[in-house]
Amino acid sequence: MRLRLRLFEFEDLPWFPTVIRAGMMDYLRFMISALGTYRPIAPLLAEGLRRTGQTALLELGAGAGGGTETVWRALQAEGLADVTVTLTDLYPQPAAWADIAQRTQGRIGHEPAPVNALAVPAHLTGFRVIFSAFHHFPPAAAQALLHDAVRAGTGIGVFEGAGKHWAELLLAWTVLPVAQLLLTPFFRPFRLSRLVFTYLIPLIPLCTIWDGSVSLLRMYSTQELLALAQQADPTQQFTWQAGKKRHWWGPEVTYLIGWPNAPLNEELRMRNEVLPEPPLH
Repeated sequence: MRLRLRLFEFEDLPWFPTVIRAGMMDYLRFMISALGTYRPIAPLLAEGLRRTGQTALLELGAGAGGGTETVWRALQAEGLADVTVTLTDLYPQPAAWADIAQRTQGRIGHEPAPVNALAVPAHLTGFRVIFSAFHHFPPAAAQALLHDAVRAGTGIGVFEGAGKHWAELLLAWTVLPVAQLLLTPFFRPFRLSRLVFTYLIPLIPLCTIWDGSVSLLRMYSTQELLALAQQADPTQQFTWQAGKKRHWWGPEVTYLIGWPNAPLNEELRMRNEVLPEPPLH
């Protein structure tokens, strides 16, 4: 699918009711985690962490944290047993994040204050990742997000849980809404509001269908992702690669990943190196 349209998504609107947004995020978290959508990109992230000498991920636009736990466990299987994750979002989801923190013994934590992905506070460090959210940013903002990672000298990985195919759009209109109606009672943590706005007043499924369809139409192609990276990093401080990773059962993940050309720890060592004093005459 080459078509790319800049339509609106309900969850991007500041006035959109928090309870509906939370219900949509809970559904996305459940589906992404249950399907293991982002497991195929674990080797890419493991390489990025090793190249930058980091043991922490900083997730931007985390929503309800869908897929984060799956990726964290996959990184452990890649030999990165000490990796931690900090979840951040412009609209924090503390209840959902607390649930993840409890299951992971605090290894997946969160920043309670809203975080602007275009200007990440200096105290939030780690290899930056963004799952299922990069399409929310128009080109200028997407470029600024990548540039902020370059400026900070940290790596960044952008991942979208689709390959941008027409068949995926068809699924968003047919199979996935049925799955949402069948599975909603099993989402955790339990929310009575989620049942009300799914079955009595079906705003959550209707808005999910719209936002899911628009997400596919707004997604950047791999060529567009590389072009954004080149604009954000005109002096070529980072090594960038973009492509698609296929899950063993068929679906694809579109990705862009970049890291500093010099390892972060080596760069810091060179900056802090003390030159020998000249001999006295």
